[in-house]
Amino acid sequence: MLLAALGFSVMGGAAKSLKESFNAGQLVFYRNAVGLIFLVPGLLIKPPVQQGGKPLGLAFRGLMGTLALYTLVYCILHIPLGTAMSYNLTSALFIAVFSYFLLGEFHGNRVALAVLLGFAGMLLIYKPVMHLPWYYHLAGLISGITSAIAYLTVNRLAKYYDPRVIVLSFLLGGFIVPLITMLVHYFGGVPTDGLFIIDFRLPVGLEWAWILLMGSAALFGQYFVTRAYGADKAGIVSVFGYANIIYSVFIGMMLGDAFPDWMSWAGIFCIISSGVIITLVKRKTAVSSD
Repeated sequence: MLLAALGFSVMGGAAKSLKESFNAGQLVFYRNAVGLIFLVPGLLIKPPVQQGGKPLGLAFRGLMGTLALYTLVYCILHIPLGTAMSYNLTSALFIAVFSYFLLGEFHGNRVALAVLLGFAGMLLIYKPVMHLPWYYHLAGLISGITSAIAYLTVNRLAKYYDPRVIVLSFLLGGFIVPLITMLVHYFGGVPTDGLFIIDFRLPVGLEWAWILLMGSAALFGQYFVTRAYGADKAGIVSVFGYANIIYSVFIGMMLGDAFPDWMSWAGIFCIISSGVIITLVKRKTAVSSD
């Protein structure tokens, strides 16, 4: 999960560098197109060995992941980055809530404390801006909720499919949907809106490097997040997703953001502490089982 968070942080940095050149829908298209270019040859060279039998689950995972990506990129391009990431990372809270009420899973008070501590750390670092139009807040909440549903679905699909196939379901969804909207624009005459209905724009010059970095880093993150959610309960794994924030802080500094203030450092401490709590809980559980 720490590797996944690193991949997503690099992806976010690359997307931020492209926000003046591409709209949200175009970035979704290229992000997944690059992922498919890297993933499909690997599947052909080494075909997956799996049980299968859950095609609707795969399609649902792809749909939820695509919707989460659309809303996340939309927020990144239109509201402060900290606010956008704050909403997306509420997925850890929604995973805890959905796991408890829908799946009957509760991992103890210390795990709940770790989730809340990580969330508090996120708020201290990002300091989200709330005085924004309502539709940005709605998009942010949809991003967090659909991310949570997608990750819970990954946890359920892991026993049936190779991780690469689960990633493929997401990449296909995020490639086909914007491709269809391009066709609707060009052949149906529907005007573009910069999000769902988009036109085609070919990268030029250095944009190609950022596109390749964004897509390959996203694929890296998707593969490891799929492995992580397939290895343990979603409520426990999700806490480590807060590491995304720490990576993003330092990547942002490399892109010109200000050095973290004392409040941001306090948030980083909270996030690291939440990871330590989960690690100790897992270690104690392993010793008890032995």
